[in-house]
Amino acid sequence: MNLLNPTKGRLLIAEPSILNDRSFNRSVIFLAAHNKSEGTVGFIMNKPTSYNIQDLVPAVACNYPIFDGGPVEKENLYFLHSIPDLIPNSIEIGKGIYWGGNFNVLVGLLNHKKVNSSQIRFFLGYSGWDINQLGQELKESSWVVVENNYANIFTVDNSQIWKNHLLAMGGDYKIWANAPQNPSLN
Repeated sequence: MNLLNPTKGRLLIAEPSILNDRSFNRSVIFLAAHNKSEGTVGFIMNKPTSYNIQDLVPAVACNYPIFDGGPVEKENLYFLHSIPDLIPNSIEIGKGIYWGGNFNVLVGLLNHKKVNSSQIRFFLGYSGWDINQLGQELKESSWVVVENNYANIFTVDNSQIWKNHLLAMGGDYKIWANAPQNPSLN
């Protein structure tokens, strides 16, 4: 099924076969970096936590949700956004999506309501793969690589994004798209 290579800006869709992996079950990951000599970094786009930004950074006067970015460095806060003109030192990672930047400037922007939730997403941790690890997982059919065709990935319905990708892939994926989240409770 995998016809595309992983590249920053593309999405990884978890195959239904990784149901028992708590971190990646039903995940859609935005690839932020992919380099054959250094490995791959991405952020899970569809797993909100119970935290909001003010819970972790009390100086921020807004309650945008925090997402589980992945199992690596879960004690660190990361952010992706679409406003590099407002946040200095941002790194473009694909089609108008930027990673990081000056956090102190961002705090001021958030407190003055100059940034809305459709322009930014916060993550605890990230998803990472060593040099050959993701390639091996792709060979094992753990992931499908797809283009990020969303006009704004920050506004996509998190509860439906994985299911909608499986439905679009068709075939047996349609069956898995409608399977209960925990089949043992069926």
